[in-house]
Amino acid sequence: MKIEQVTKKYQDKVVLKDVSLEIMPRAITSLIGANGAGKSTLLGIMSRLIKPDHGDVLLDGQSISNWKSQALAKRVSILKQANHLTARLTVRDLVDFGRFPYSSGRLTKIDVEKVDEALRYMEMTEMQHVFLDELSGGQKQRAFIAMVIAQDTDYVLLDEPLNNLDMKHAVSMMQIFRKLVDELGKTVVLVLHDINFASCYSDQIVALRDGRKIAEGSTAEMMNEHVLKRVFSMDIPITEVDGNKFGLYFNVKKQINY
Repeated sequence: MKIEQVTKKYQDKVVLKDVSLEIMPRAITSLIGANGAGKSTLLGIMSRLIKPDHGDVLLDGQSISNWKSQALAKRVSILKQANHLTARLTVRDLVDFGRFPYSSGRLTKIDVEKVDEALRYMEMTEMQHVFLDELSGGQKQRAFIAMVIAQDTDYVLLDEPLNNLDMKHAVSMMQIFRKLVDELGKTVVLVLHDINFASCYSDQIVALRDGRKIAEGSTAEMMNEHVLKRVFSMDIPITEVDGNKFGLYFNVKKQINY
């Protein structure tokens, strides 16, 4: 997937400006940056939920604007930050929706197998008949990600998927994303706020600031004090443990001004 000179405005506010990027196949790409950097908008454009004002997104060399909706839904899935449902659904009902591009609501044996597999992947088999409004925030997040996994797309786009998760479940979730790449050959693109999760699990990190791409590269290249200061406007000391680089942003002594 290639993003070519994408620009997006909302009224007079430029949210993205001339962003170009090539997503590494069968890898995890993490989008980092401060609030308002344009990360979620870029993810929406990549999934065709948002139309750019200028530029294009290419999938297999073809503009995603030319793809038929059902065909695109078999290649690209997205989970947004906010997912509001008015119907009272069980976990399994929700995950079934992931098969809609294939079944149009009439599940085949293959569809049922894919749903079962997604539930197992997210360790929700025993909770499949529980209603979503009876789940904790973290359990509900896992159910939505199971739905995306059931959709079985090549590209999986996730906007802040660690929301509502405690430390244990956030780590477990990132391990699952790593398995989607390493075991199933998926291409995963994440919007993350925690640079240390991006560091430990990503193959590629892309930094946005004020709607522009200001840096991209491997974890080793991006977990750099100079790069992170350009991204976040703060001094972030870097340390290394067992080959992983960590930014110690939680212990910065200097006063931070908004």
